[in-house]
Amino acid sequence: MKKYIVLIILATLYSCDSHTYDDISEPIETGEIITYVADVKPIIDGNCISCHSAGGTASFRPLTTYAEVTGAIQNAGLLQRIQLANGEPGLMPQTGRMPQTTINVVLEWVNGGMPKN
Repeated sequence: MKKYIVLIILATLYSCDSHTYDDISEPIETGEIITYVADVKPIIDGNCISCHSAGGTASFRPLTTYAEVTGAIQNAGLLQRIQLANGEPGLMPQTGRMPQTTINVVLEWVNGGMPKN
């Protein structure tokens, strides 16, 4: 009997996960193409511009234009940095990881060829 209780406890502990709803939720598929202007720019403006623009602490890597954002994705590891876990060095934004659904929008945009409009 003790063996079964131990197995149940181990199975329960093994199946536990610490993801939030945002981490596991999937965005609703609308069939629309994700574009920089409509979808990605608002994410960048809301999460990155305070540091990544003129006068910001990261003004050396501005993210104020389409060309700057695509350049950061292609040459500066932007996708990798936004996907790091909280507490990992290099996480962007430094204030904390964006919800996975927001990150997924950026990833889908990149996978779709990074259309501007």
